[in-house]
Amino acid sequence: MSGEFDAALRGGTTTLETSDGSARPLPGHRWISQPDTADRHVLAACRGPVLDIGCGPGRLAGALTGSGVMCLGIDSSPLAVEMTLARGAMALRRDVFGPLPGDGSWHEALLVDGNIGIGGDPTALLARVRRLLRPGGVAWVEVEPPGAGVWRGTGRVVDAGRRGRTFRWARVGADAIAALATGFSARVVEVDRRWFAALIARP
Repeated sequence: MSGEFDAALRGGTTTLETSDGSARPLPGHRWISQPDTADRHVLAACRGPVLDIGCGPGRLAGALTGSGVMCLGIDSSPLAVEMTLARGAMALRRDVFGPLPGDGSWHEALLVDGNIGIGGDPTALLARVRRLLRPGGVAWVEVEPPGAGVWRGTGRVVDAGRRGRTFRWARVGADAIAALATGFSARVVEVDRRWFAALIARP
């Protein structure tokens, strides 16, 4: 993907329509704000180096960098990379499935704000994240509440009635993530009505 979520990054009123017939408002206002309570719970666990996958406007990468934790944001959107750099964090325009610096040496990886959906295949995405992490590294993955299961399909962003191009997307529930996370041990936590899985990379 490249730029599908840019309207939300600019703070616009946007919706993600998916092929299961659902339509969800995108929280662009949260993405461009300072980290909230749930974000800070995850950030407090990061010692670095951290790879922020789908970093968006750099909310998390900027906060980590500002606190002295080494972090690199990656995103396929040039706007997202520009916004992250403006927050003082490092960022590259990259696809998570392509070549990345530090392969196999990252201590933490972040997949928040629905980014488990990237590519529409959470099993393949988690396998890629496992290869990026060192043994004992942790992937923090934001998931849906328990009971959501696993859904794979397509999505598109709607901005002021204009529908963007279709892309592959997925959702994973808190009770389904462990079965997909081969090579990890999983712990799920709920913080301020958001759900996260801490996936620890096995040797």
